[in-house]
Amino acid sequence: MNIAVLIAGGSGQRMNQDIPKQFLSVKDKPIIIYTLEAFEKHPNIDHIAVVCLDGWHEVLRAYAKQFNITKLKTITSGGKCGQESIYNGLKALNGIAKENDVVLIHDAIRPMVSQDIITDCIVKCQQYGNAVSVIPCNEAMLKSKDDSSADISIPRDNLKRTQTPQAVKYGEFVKMHEEALAMGITSSIATCTLLIETGKIVYYSLGSEKNIKLTTVDDLDIFKALLNQKNSGWLK
Repeated sequence: MNIAVLIAGGSGQRMNQDIPKQFLSVKDKPIIIYTLEAFEKHPNIDHIAVVCLDGWHEVLRAYAKQFNITKLKTITSGGKCGQESIYNGLKALNGIAKENDVVLIHDAIRPMVSQDIITDCIVKCQQYGNAVSVIPCNEAMLKSKDDSSADISIPRDNLKRTQTPQAVKYGEFVKMHEEALAMGITSSIATCTLLIETGKIVYYSLGSEKNIKLTTVDDLDIFKALLNQKNSGWLK
């Protein structure tokens, strides 16, 4: 079984809106529904779980019913940080997921995730035990000591920018989180960083520049433009 766990536990303070950004509507549809639809229509996704902000569980259920999201089976609450939220999502799958099931962690506010990205993440995780969506680093990279200037440049040739989905087989995923807590690691930024911090090798899967994370109002504008482009009919 392949399980998608969407992380929607954030309040979206950087978006400076009255409601959490994952529930903002674009073209009369909440952002989280665009993301759910991507996993709903993927033939190899069997189960969807959402780690949701407290107070929004019933809203999410209502939206899922309205937009016919039938694979959404599990909703649980987020934690104090991303690592805790992901662990909550994994614990909610206890008794549902099996040891070798692939669990894909995905940001609920990455609504443009493609079918190819989901497929490649599943395939690479099955092959290597984990998979992290990445894209090349095309910009010049500078290292700053004071956030206002830099005197060090970092070669970009071997750098990758990580995205989601990020996948690990369920049994190893739970074991890794337990191991991390035993090591005193409590606020790792993402699954890929937790893999490295617990001594694992990270394996790459397909990403895309279009697979944007909606963090600011500018990102919303880009998302709207991508939606218009997608619906124009001339793009694959």
